[in-house]
Amino acid sequence: MNFGFTEEQEQLRESARRFLDDRCPITETRKLMLADEAFSPELWAEITALGWPAILIPEAQGGLGLNWLEMAVLLEETGRTLTPSPLMATALATATIIDAGSEAARTQGDSFRLSGMRDLILDAGQADLFVIAFRRPDARLQLAVVEKSLPGVTAQSFPTVDPSKRLGRLTLDDVTLTPEMLLNDGDEAASAISRALDRGAVAVCAESIGAAESALNLLVEYAKTRMQFGAPIGKYQGVKHPLAEIFVDIESFRSLTYYAAWTIDESPDELPRQASLAKAYVSEAMARIGIDSVQLHGAIGYTEEYDAQLFLKRAKWVRPAFGDADWHYDRAAALGGL
Repeated sequence: MNFGFTEEQEQLRESARRFLDDRCPITETRKLMLADEAFSPELWAEITALGWPAILIPEAQGGLGLNWLEMAVLLEETGRTLTPSPLMATALATATIIDAGSEAARTQGDSFRLSGMRDLILDAGQADLFVIAFRRPDARLQLAVVEKSLPGVTAQSFPTVDPSKRLGRLTLDDVTLTPEMLLNDGDEAASAISRALDRGAVAVCAESIGAAESALNLLVEYAKTRMQFGAPIGKYQGVKHPLAEIFVDIESFRSLTYYAAWTIDESPDELPRQASLAKAYVSEAMARIGIDSVQLHGAIGYTEEYDAQLFLKRAKWVRPAFGDADWHYDRAAALGGL
């Protein structure tokens, strides 16, 4: 593939960066992460007005009909300011419905009554609609779309190690699932779930590019201005070598992530292995970047008032999200025939 972005994609990036620098810089992120849901309805309304949640929706259904490369660009920019928003969760749910649904609603077929609970759901407390998977009485997997407004549906979010992120719990108490709420079942449902998890791994990687670049920029600026023994600390090998290694890590997983995002639409058979290669590298690299962000700032890096610790917390959130490094390395090796 050509790793160069088109003019339209670069314009999307520039407009997204201008918007987020104005509406949700790190200072605003710090305010939002203190809210119960780490969520601003006003900010989300503006994001919706820009059309970001409609990126992946086909034009025939009123969307923009773009691809995952464009979504990766947006997620990268939201990661740059650690923007608390349900954009990732919305993109993943949208893609799964498009993948497993059809234009024709079902009017006949089985109905199900479902009770159960699922944890670790992205932005559960903010969502109005959920894509769920369950086992039918015949043991076949089934996908369905459930609205929070239905009787018996409750959802709540909880803070994580990264206060700009929320994971939550969805509980269904004797909820009736009618035929028009059902998506694919059986092997098709299993394949759709696998693709959804791969897209989730790629989405986390895309956000991580922006977060890692912001952490590096913060470190470089500090290395230029912090004086020790009469010279900027960036002059010393103990500082400049780790900064160079961070830059190499970012450029390496940037390439892996862009290629994985490209395969989602253009080469789906490659997606599982490419998603695992990207996520394995990102999980390890972000851990190093997060630790260095704090340590290279010295004592100030450990304080809550300084931004370095925010990137360490994001790294802690990224590491297990949609599979940690060990799981993805093993999977990539297996998919590569090792």
